[in-house]
Amino acid sequence: MARIDYFDDPAAPAINSVVPSVTVAVRNSAGQILLIHKIDNGYWALPGGGHDPGESITDTAVREVREETGIDVQVTGLVGTYTDPRHVMKYDDGEVRQQFSLCFRAVPIDESEKPREDGTETKAAEWVDPADVPELSIHRSMRMRIEHALDGTRSEPYLG
Repeated sequence: MARIDYFDDPAAPAINSVVPSVTVAVRNSAGQILLIHKIDNGYWALPGGGHDPGESITDTAVREVREETGIDVQVTGLVGTYTDPRHVMKYDDGEVRQQFSLCFRAVPIDESEKPREDGTETKAAEWVDPADVPELSIHRSMRMRIEHALDGTRSEPYLG
């Protein structure tokens, strides 16, 4: 499903949905971070997605990473809470969602597993050296999460 991201844009459509979601900053022992290349908006991002009924929020994090990359992870902590109402996502089915996301830290359970795209949400999944992250096409709200995960200092809610 196609998606358009608006950030602090007066032309953004009216919000009609808020869905709890997660992103997951997975780091391997070499210090690389697991990123996906998204089909819906063409950006690189942390793996993640919407919370399903009957799951704990950390179960959502583990499931989403596995679905999008094939990597099994263990959640180790929280990067931050991201609830900026100025970040609006419009989907082609008419849903207009306000950002509401928890970003977790995680490690791979088996580092011999190679990431793979799922062909539905992701067209690539790769371990990326942090020095290469600035060169990638990443939405500004996702870049902020990645920076917080890489600098290791963010654990309180981000409410702006």
